[in-house]
Amino acid sequence: MASSFFVLATAAMVFFCNLHAQLKPEAQQAEVIYHLFLRSFYDSNGDGHGDLTGLREKLDYLQELGVTSVLLTPLYASDFYHNYFPIDFEKIDPEFGTKEDYFALLNEMHRRGMKLYMDMEIHYVTADHLWYKDSFQNPSSPYSEYIVYNGPNNTDPESIIHNLTDMLSYDGKIIKFCTINLYHQKVKDYFYHLFAYWVDPNSDGEFDDGIDGFRIDHMLDDLDWKGKITGLLANFWKPLIHQLQLINPNVVFFAEQGDWGYGADYFLQGDVSSVFAFPLSQAIRQLNKKGIQNKADTTQLATPQNKCQLIFIENHDMPRIATVFQGSLAKLKIGAALTILLKGVPTIYYGQELGMTGANGFGKFGVSDGNDIPVREAFEWYKTVAGKGMALWYKNSGPWWDQTQLRDNDGISLEEQKSDSSSLWNFYKTLLAFRQDNPIIQTGSMKFVENDNKNVISFLRWEKEEAILVIINLSDCNETANLEMANFSLKTDKPKFSNLLHQAKEKPIIKAGQNISVILSPFEIQVW
Repeated sequence: MASSFFVLATAAMVFFCNLHAQLKPEAQQAEVIYHLFLRSFYDSNGDGHGDLTGLREKLDYLQELGVTSVLLTPLYASDFYHNYFPIDFEKIDPEFGTKEDYFALLNEMHRRGMKLYMDMEIHYVTADHLWYKDSFQNPSSPYSEYIVYNGPNNTDPESIIHNLTDMLSYDGKIIKFCTINLYHQKVKDYFYHLFAYWVDPNSDGEFDDGIDGFRIDHMLDDLDWKGKITGLLANFWKPLIHQLQLINPNVVFFAEQGDWGYGADYFLQGDVSSVFAFPLSQAIRQLNKKGIQNKADTTQLATPQNKCQLIFIENHDMPRIATVFQGSLAKLKIGAALTILLKGVPTIYYGQELGMTGANGFGKFGVSDGNDIPVREAFEWYKTVAGKGMALWYKNSGPWWDQTQLRDNDGISLEEQKSDSSSLWNFYKTLLAFRQDNPIIQTGSMKFVENDNKNVISFLRWEKEEAILVIINLSDCNETANLEMANFSLKTDKPKFSNLLHQAKEKPIIKAGQNISVILSPFEIQVW
């Protein structure tokens, strides 16, 4: 970016210094977020890499599915294919496109009423970053204090998480990286101006060209649990967030909790807008009734009234849920229902709606970033692997390609599923349309309904005088469950059970004491 970007961002802060407020939680709760690994989504220019223009060309697809917002993995230039660990925070990876491509995408999304969120990882840089290059073995460098060095003469840069100092890239390069000194005042100033630029690039107070928010990768209070850079939530992130909300009160911050916990401290100390519901995600992946209820209740208790939890079942760091569920369509539909109908903001990882498969190598291919390629493969647009826009940037690059999960005519593609009314894709589309049509699912309260069956999970979503009852059989057997409704002030003398998803085979029966009896087929999902 030109140096004027710092001046413009500072002017914006001064001009809007009296506008601090936060986005109303109802607005965020109404969203459906699509978590997208851009390099693997859609290639617009035939170079094999998914790009910004490719995403813009596929906005119709996302809106047809029911998506309102897109969360991108990092855009900035990096030595790594995943773009974490930058060589330049201010430049967009040229394989993704140009600044003009970025603003064209953002403007088109805003024209459609969609939101765009940018992933930022600011704790580390690679050896090709100016701060590292200029300061390594050069204590007189103006960037000497930007990097955490151990010992004299800047010869021993601090490692990153897991004490890594370098990593083998999937393309055979060994890439060094190090930790940034987030408490150096010039570093803090730099990151304020960096974020402020993306929030309001022209410093004109108009946000059509401004990002709607940020995901902060690997957010921790004590960076990497080393006791060296501590108190970050209250002393680094909270002031930064508040400064940026002086520019645009509606800008939001998603914390990826470094500990994958409930995130209560991130809300209280860091004042972030949302966290990811990691414990609930793990419980859903196990399809365990007690675990889901316990984690969901604890998640709600950890979440302040004006904040949100992002509900998800897979992301770019986890084995795909279709691999966990061994391709079971019935289980994948349950995963979709819990993601979309539980309280929180649904977050769908690209290809999840198709049942794309893949598992991390976790060292299978050595200490290489290629281990994660299996969960970041090309989105499957067509029934064959080849086709216009297929983002096969990793083709013939190593064992991850030799063992690719992409197969011709395997039923896991948009082309194959779109015309199949019983497909996973159509089920996601149906659920998301149902959520859009029923604000209760977006903003309503939630409470689990006790029942006498260990395999049946049941919960109510309600607002004012309307309620939606969700009942799910987690087992592969026919099940009967008696729901204890006495604690709910529901008018059941003349019940009006509407089969909202039109999938239930039998209507609930009101029993004595306002209890409800239901019969469910294997893995059946009922919504009344």
